[in-house]
Amino acid sequence: MQRDELEKILRQTLEDHRLSRTEKRALGEVLGDLTPSRSDVNFLRNLAFDLAREELQGQENRLIVDWLEEVIKVLLQAEAPSSASIAEAYFTPGDDGPHRIQRLLQSTRRSVEACIYTITDDRLSNTLLDVHRRGVRVRIITDDEKAYDLGSDIERFEQAGIEVRTDRAPAHMHHKFALFDGRLLLTGSYNWTRGAADDNHENFVVTDDPHLLRAYAQAFEDLWHQFEER
Repeated sequence: MQRDELEKILRQTLEDHRLSRTEKRALGEVLGDLTPSRSDVNFLRNLAFDLAREELQGQENRLIVDWLEEVIKVLLQAEAPSSASIAEAYFTPGDDGPHRIQRLLQSTRRSVEACIYTITDDRLSNTLLDVHRRGVRVRIITDDEKAYDLGSDIERFEQAGIEVRTDRAPAHMHHKFALFDGRLLLTGSYNWTRGAADDNHENFVVTDDPHLLRAYAQAFEDLWHQFEER
């Protein structure tokens, strides 16, 4: 799908702050010819809300758009089919694991939620910092002990203003999953380290399965609130 072309079309239809009957028909015809995947449709939905926020003035209006987007997201998830249109598997050493994660990070427009036991791979850390600098909200949950290991990049994240929370418990926060714009999930045994990329036998999958997205998003929010500073 030519996403740049569709973004141009959406911007044009926004110029007079209304989607006319002719514009609706034209947009529908373009989408019909392209037969977009569910991932493409989710991208365009997020893009439409981003364009609306750019156009609106005032924090209160933006918050209303945020509310509307979250409501529509819940409604779409409730009606989404159970099958996933994206299902990828990566195994290391051997597959291009770190670069796939970098591409996922670089493609995000709104949010990254990463729940990772340990992060020491500077390729991924630098990409996370770049994502944060361009205005994407990045939240990281990690293990409190691993956060202070030699080579850990957690302190760099905190200094840059990225939101970080740890478990602060004797047991380990051992998850390794991440969500990108709420539309793609990465999960598996893979820590974001050079050892996982080059030496260990690890795996992760990337999927847009709505049931898994919903479950992991809820798990992240539960941990985020559980580890809130008191």
